[in-house]
Amino acid sequence: MDSIFKETRHLLGATLSLGSRADSFDESTELLGSLPEFDSMAVVTLLAALEEHFGFVAEDDEIFAETFETLGSLVAFVRQKQAE
Repeated sequence: MDSIFKETRHLLGATLSLGSRADSFDESTELLGSLPEFDSMAVVTLLAALEEHFGFVAEDDEIFAETFETLGSLVAFVRQKQAE
């Protein structure tokens, strides 16, 4: 588990107020549609937190529902934005 994964998981847990539940999440953990706390407003809040924490800007045309499907897809998105 690398730092980007851990930091993304932590931000997800903090944004959704999941407490220690997020500690057990792995890359295959389903997010959008599976976590009742993860609604459209939470997506916006989490995206803003990721942008601020990791120092990137996500354009509207880069945001897809698939990005938020699993923790792994979300981490892959963060890694991609970090590499740009």
